[in-house]
Amino acid sequence: MKKFDLEKISKLPTVNDDLDKRYGKQGMPERQKFDEESLAWFYGNMLRERRKELNLTQKQVAEQLGREQSYIARVENGKADIQLSSFFRIAAILGIQFVPTFMQSAMR
Repeated sequence: MKKFDLEKISKLPTVNDDLDKRYGKQGMPERQKFDEESLAWFYGNMLRERRKELNLTQKQVAEQLGREQSYIARVENGKADIQLSSFFRIAAILGIQFVPTFMQSAMR
């Protein structure tokens, strides 16, 4: 069994190191934009995967929502500036329920 050199491993760059290089440190405008776009993509992908599990088309979801199919496509691709109420309505159509958890974070 091969042993790993922990000293070498500790010197390897982390994902956050790479993000810092590419988009700037946390709190920088470029990094904030990247983080927002990443979250939009993540939640859009989650909705897409659930829609596919239910064998629904984008058009079917859009009709239930009262929107165009292209809107659902933009949401699923993280390209729509979606309101929270719309996100919850889409999630409800897909049988996803969110239970809010409120946590206080340190003020910066």
